Amino acid sequence: MSARLPDPGVLTAWLAATVPAPLVVYEWTHRWEEEQPVSTALWWPVLASPVLAAVLAARQPRRPAAAVGVSTLVTTVLLAASLAFFRWVVPLTGEARWGRALLGGAALAVAGALIGYAVGGRLPRRDRPASRRGYLVGGLAVVFGALLAQSAVRLGAEDSTIGHPPHEYGGVGPYVTSASRFTAPAAGAYGIFALGFSPADPDCRLTGDGSEVRTAEPVSVPPGDYGSDAAAYSWVATVRVPTPGSWTLDCRATDPEASYVVGDVPEIRGAVGEVIHWPVGVIWLLGAVPGLLIVADTARRRRASRPAVLTAAGNT
Repeated sequence: MSARLPDPGVLTAWLAATVPAPLVVYEWTHRWEEEQPVSTALWWPVLASPVLAAVLAARQPRRPAAAVGVSTLVTTVLLAASLAFFRWVVPLTGEARWGRALLGGAALAVAGALIGYAVGGRLPRRDRPASRRGYLVGGLAVVFGALLAQSAVRLGAEDSTIGHPPHEYGGVGPYVTSASRFTAPAAGAYGIFALGFSPADPDCRLTGDGSEVRTAEPVSVPPGDYGSDAAAYSWVATVRVPTPGSWTLDCRATDPEASYVVGDVPEIRGAVGEVIHWPVGVIWLLGAVPGLLIVADTARRRRASRPAVLTAAGNT
């Protein structure tokens, strides 16, 4: 009997516990203006390592060295992937000792694998056909995975932003003190920020002195929680001006009370700064992949179990 790798259900649980969960839980349990330090996110994959290793070791063949070794190796690889996510994709604030986190998680994985192997030897081993419940679990994982992927991108971008934008140049709407006409100090890109609960999908345009019109490009996953207690902003679009000078901002939205301001484009570290501009459908699809794998694995296992069931029925 060969070594067993984690099935899609186990991988889905690991991804959910080590990627979106640290971001979402911190958002729920802290004030909106608090930036998440990277240390609070790293505890999740490190502490999840012994649990994953124990589950994997309990399912391995009854060869101690191979079972513990394979379980520890697979867990360490997944741990390294989760740590890499918070180092290069969503680099949160603060410093982290990445080497110690990896070694500590690997050590915990060894302990978890030993415990899982010992417990697994006491459990009865029965190969049952895959249940139709796998389709239900996979379908739920598809829906929640898509939603959590978008939330993880948004929260990751917010907490990976350097500084506290926006520096306001001008705005439009009833809750903006400055006039819709403003002066751009230099050519380049400027961010358009929604104030408060203003819709995140406005149709914004800048008009220059020479009647030149520049259309704003929407941000697919608008990061928010910028500003202070006085006002909160969300980066909803980007507009590029070819030359410095006077421009007039005009934004149309479904809410007549909506207000928008022009400011500097937020500086977001890591790959998440590019991911927020991806089509939302692509982000949803990436989040749905684990659930789709569960559905595919359930279908494969059910097809594989049919010949055995038919053979057993024929023998009786």
